[in-house]
Amino acid sequence: MDNRLEKRYGLVTAISMVIGIVIGSGVFFKAQSVLRHTGGNVPLGIMAWIIGGLVMILCALNFANLGARYEKVNGLVDYTEATMGSRYAYLTGWFATVLYYPSMTCALAWLSARYTLELFGSMDSTGGLCLALAGLYLAMSFAFNALAPRLAGKFQVSTTFLKLIPLVLMAVVGLIVGLSNGTTVAEFTAPTPEGGELISGLFAATVATAFAYEGWIIATTINSELKNAKRNLPIALVIGCVVIIVVYITYYIGLAGAAPVEQLMERGANAAFLSVFGKLGGTLLYVFVVISCMGTLNGLMLACERGLYSLSVREEGPAPQVFSEVSKSVNMPLNSAIVALLINSFWLFYFYGAVLHETPLFGLFSFDLSELPIITIYALYVPVFFKIIKLHGREGALKNVVLPLLGVLASVFMIFAAVYAHGIAPYRAAAAEGKFSCPVLFYLIVFAVVLIVGNCFYKKKRP
Repeated sequence: MDNRLEKRYGLVTAISMVIGIVIGSGVFFKAQSVLRHTGGNVPLGIMAWIIGGLVMILCALNFANLGARYEKVNGLVDYTEATMGSRYAYLTGWFATVLYYPSMTCALAWLSARYTLELFGSMDSTGGLCLALAGLYLAMSFAFNALAPRLAGKFQVSTTFLKLIPLVLMAVVGLIVGLSNGTTVAEFTAPTPEGGELISGLFAATVATAFAYEGWIIATTINSELKNAKRNLPIALVIGCVVIIVVYITYYIGLAGAAPVEQLMERGANAAFLSVFGKLGGTLLYVFVVISCMGTLNGLMLACERGLYSLSVREEGPAPQVFSEVSKSVNMPLNSAIVALLINSFWLFYFYGAVLHETPLFGLFSFDLSELPIITIYALYVPVFFKIIKLHGREGALKNVVLPLLGVLASVFMIFAAVYAHGIAPYRAAAAEGKFSCPVLFYLIVFAVVLIVGNCFYKKKRP
């Protein structure tokens, strides 16, 4: 059986993957967090969005550089294999397959279900109906990507354009309204915090934006199915990241012009949409949020279904001869896709028990798994960036020395930001109450167990 996947996707699909996976539900609601952290200071919030965007694009430019050199099956695994060797690449791919991709996918399934129910007036986001609908969305996304991959690609492109409509509309209309009534000018001339208040506010706001920018690396999973991948994948990463940064910042400015910051801090983006477009605008916001979540879920599931396959074609992992098989009828690794659905179902149950259940079911191991894997994925990037310098540093200082060093700094910043937001701050709060809580520590234990189990299936290649 031919285990190669068809070259079915073009540059537009690749760009849509980058944009569509990153722009999910977060952009609609992170503006509220940014405003709260900066005390309603719009210019300081814009600076936070810029810093978060720089972290994303610096890392993406390094992978774009690798993408122009290497092409095999799965971009992330290909690049780590070319720089760090087969075992490092295998463990990175195993972590992505078992933990990183599914943790975000199950969270997006729940968010899609939550906002669907809210659209119809139900605010029960933790009940059985919401969980059942999330499971249904997971199954639908699995079937869509596994049985109709071409249609799934077109769906990714369509939802990407649809989710950009409310963002661009608010950016343009909000700016016009703000300039006409003087709100925008007033916000940009407001006093800026000074000293420690400025630094702490900017850092906390940047942490909030950091998670809104996450997910771009997942687009590299279609490496082997992308036409002219060495050219198109780097272009997609750069264009996609630039579009995301521009959209986020202009949308944020539009929100600030459409409604007073006090209302935005209290009620979020919905206040701006209601102010400019009325009740219809508020309803349409939820419609577009659901579409946005479904598009992101589609892209994440696309990556999940190819995870085990990308390891198996290298004759690594459990039963590689089984999971490297590609169905002749749909040209998809269906065995790998089925396992992906099972893994996602497991993490959806965990997400419900750890985050949504009234009493956490997993004790100290109850934490938000949708964001904590950011710590370890960026930690895995750091050795890769250093290896770029060692392997290719003599070929050009800017691209192969300066850029990787900036990527290292960006990755370290992201790691510290995530640890601060999910480890240090919760630990201090719990300690003040005489309790012990350190989600990062217990997440790292889970991460270590995942790698140990994965290492048991690693097959050392013969020289």
